[in-house]
Amino acid sequence: MGGGDLLDPLLHQPVRTRLAALLAGREGASFSELKKALELTDGNLDAHMRKLLQAEYVEAERHGVGPKGQTVYALTAKGRTAFQHYVAALEKLLSLG
Repeated sequence: MGGGDLLDPLLHQPVRTRLAALLAGREGASFSELKKALELTDGNLDAHMRKLLQAEYVEAERHGVGPKGQTVYALTAKGRTAFQHYVAALEKLLSLG
């Protein structure tokens, strides 16, 4: 496989693959929506989101203030492109079998 066919190690982790897939299908999702949809603990989701934020695959926007406020996450253009490349590389890999 060439360099462009390698699976992105950041996305090649089941929870982060699922996070990117969920966010790819919508404009954004709150922390609580992601936690519920993927059945994750606060700590587990937070750890994975920090990695995606650090890589600039996801952006976070705070809506509201105080206890009623929530953070909404969305894929960035970089994250959307990375996910599309990841899916294409995975499909290519699976077609080899």
